Amino acid sequence: MFGNRIFGVAVIALLAAAAPARAQDDIAAKAQTCAACHGQNGVPIDPKTIPIIWGQQASYLYKELHDFHSGDRTSPIMAPLVKEFTLPQLRELANYFAAKAWPAATPPSPPPAPPEGIAMCEACHQRNFEGGQPAPRLAGLSSDYLAAAMRAFADDQRTNNGDMPKFMKALTEAQRDAIARYLSAL
Repeated sequence: MFGNRIFGVAVIALLAAAAPARAQDDIAAKAQTCAACHGQNGVPIDPKTIPIIWGQQASYLYKELHDFHSGDRTSPIMAPLVKEFTLPQLRELANYFAAKAWPAATPPSPPPAPPEGIAMCEACHQRNFEGGQPAPRLAGLSSDYLAAAMRAFADDQRTNNGDMPKFMKALTEAQRDAIARYLSAL
């Protein structure tokens, strides 16, 4: 009787310990869908049009996933994919990718001079543009991707952030392009 009780407690303890591991394995398996475009090693298959998500801010990743799920942000690729996930699963995916290391790139030496207009970005995206709640990391993203995102905000094609359109409209296209080149070199 005593041996059965110890065995039962041991089985329960093993199952309890294995549950988080299985949940993490489940999220890792679900993340394979994302890796098809965003990359197995954190480098997207086309960095010009697909952002890096490894090491990105969890709150930002969740917001974007949530917005694709709700329709507040549109994409013929992302929207149908995220519809397959529950909101808690999207939160787990965001945390999963945020915990990964940002794919290292070799920044130029010396770093480029900050362009006109970049100072307004620091308030949310932080001094080194590595992001912080709720703003995403911008440093190291492709200049093409950044320029397209800024243009989409300026042209009201991307509306899932109340502040970004007015900031981007205040800049000329040349300023936005200079900022995109600067940020990608960090």
